[in-house]
Amino acid sequence: MRTKNQKLKVIRLFAGVLICLLAAAPAISADASIDPVPFVYQNWEVFYKGSNGLPNDHIFSLCADKGVLWVGTEGGLARYEKDEWRSWTKADGLPWEVITSIKVSEKTGDVWLGMFGGGLVRFSGGRFDQFTQFNSGLVNDVIYGITILEDNVWVATAAGVSAYNTVSGQWQIFNEKNAPMEEIWCYNVDAADGKVFVAVWGGGVLEWDERTRRWDAHRDPDREMEIDLFRDDGLIHIITTSVSYTKGILWAATYFGMSRYDGTSWRGYMDHDSGLVSNFINFNISPDGNTCYAATDKGLSVLCDYQSDTWVTYRRAAPDVKQWTAHMNRGKQEIRVLKTNLTLPNDFVICAALMGEDLWIGTGHGLARGTGQGYYPGVKPMMKGGLQ
Repeated sequence: MRTKNQKLKVIRLFAGVLICLLAAAPAISADASIDPVPFVYQNWEVFYKGSNGLPNDHIFSLCADKGVLWVGTEGGLARYEKDEWRSWTKADGLPWEVITSIKVSEKTGDVWLGMFGGGLVRFSGGRFDQFTQFNSGLVNDVIYGITILEDNVWVATAAGVSAYNTVSGQWQIFNEKNAPMEEIWCYNVDAADGKVFVAVWGGGVLEWDERTRRWDAHRDPDREMEIDLFRDDGLIHIITTSVSYTKGILWAATYFGMSRYDGTSWRGYMDHDSGLVSNFINFNISPDGNTCYAATDKGLSVLCDYQSDTWVTYRRAAPDVKQWTAHMNRGKQEIRVLKTNLTLPNDFVICAALMGEDLWIGTGHGLARGTGQGYYPGVKPMMKGGLQ
C-alpha cells in the first residue's frame, strides 16, 4: 500500500515523462491535411414548448424507434413522427409527468416509461398502466433508466434494479443483498446479447450474464476519487452515470470521463487527453461500438471513429453566445472549427438519439435535430467543396 507521499511521487514521475513526450512530438501545422474527416452536423432545427408541440423545454430522455421519436420531458411525453407532434400530460391520462427514460419493446411495440418518482409506466394501445413499489415488485419509484432483454424489462432505480418478466408477470429485485453493489443508486442500464450492464453512481458498472445468472463488477482499480492514477487500467471512475453496450463493446460514462471496454482491454478518455469537451457526462450512446456520443455539461462530444481518435464536439461558441460551433479533433489536437446554425440557449446536454441519418439532442432548455443529409459513419477523405 503506497503512502500519500509515494503516490505524489508517482504522479510527478508520470507528469515528467508526459512533458518529455509532448516536447518531442511533432507539431501539427495550421494548414496540415485533415483527411480523412467525419461527417459534421451543420444544419439544425430547434424545438421548444408550445410552438413545436413539446409539453416542456426540459428534455430528460429520447428514444428513436422505426421513424418515431419519443421525448420524455419534465412536463410530459411527446411523440414526433413525419413532422407531426403529439403530446400527453396528466390531462391525457399520463400518471406522472417527469419522464427520465423511455424504451420501446421491439417484440410488442409497447412503450415503457421511467418516471422520476412515479414508477414504471407501460403505454400500449393508448392506455397507461402504472407499476409502483406499492403495487408491484418495483424496488423504488425513482427511475433513471430502462432496457429490455428478451421478455424482461430491466429498470435502474434509486434503490437498486428490478426486472419484470412481461410473460410470467414475475419480478426480480437486485440490490446490496444479492448483487455486488457498493451503492444502490443505479443511474442507467443497457442490455444486448444476453448481458445487462448497470451504471451505479458510486459503484462502477455491474454486468449481469443471463446464461450464468451471475454478476460481475467493473470498478476503478486504483480506487482514487480525485485522479485517474494509471491510464487504461480499468473503469475510469466509480461514479458512473450511463452505459451503452453494442456488438460486444461497452461504453461507460462517468462524471470524470469515459471508458471503453472490449471484453479484454480498457481505454479511458478525459477532457485533457482527448476530444472530450468535459469530463462531466450525463449520458452516452454507441450505435455500432466504433462511434460514441457523449452528452456533457458543455455540449455534445462525438467520438466519430475509434481507430483514428477523431472527434467532433458541438457547443456554444461562448457562454454568452447562443450560436453553436462544431470543433473537429484528432485526439486532443483541434484541427478545425466549423459554423452551425444551432442556437439552443443551453449547452447542458442531457440526452441524445439517432434516428435514421439525423441526430437529436435534448438539453435543459430545448430540443434540437441535426439534419444528416449525406451522412456517413466514421471518417472518409474530404471531397472538394465539402466542409465549409
